[in-house]
Amino acid sequence: MIATQRIELETQGHGDIHDITQQVAGAVRESELQAGTVTVFTPSATSALTTIEYESGCVSDLNRLFDEIISPDRDYKHNLRWGDGNGHSHVRAALLGPSLTVPFVDGQLTLGTWQQIVFCDFDNRARSRELVVQIMGE
Repeated sequence: MIATQRIELETQGHGDIHDITQQVAGAVRESELQAGTVTVFTPSATSALTTIEYESGCVSDLNRLFDEIISPDRDYKHNLRWGDGNGHSHVRAALLGPSLTVPFVDGQLTLGTWQQIVFCDFDNRARSRELVVQIMGE
């Protein structure tokens, strides 16, 4: 069986990171499936999904890493074409990717103790985001 749900978020951009673990776990529970996989997908070229220990230090460290390796202050050809100044946002999102898949067993996500599912908005302005959550299993 396949069930599809959506998660809506209001974000601030600029590396705004949201813990969506509870929303994903809720979607799995609502599906009433006991075993399978859940995939979360962001239909956006300037945001991404990953796992991390969602606490202020780790979130700060992740954002610092992106500032160091994909600085918003560099020249990006994308910015020349569109003039929107978010070339770095596209590169950051491409590095992490637009989706994340997590297995679930007995209706529960199989995440580690300190592992949360996070949505990262790298754009250079606030956005309304809608994530697709697709649950497959039995």
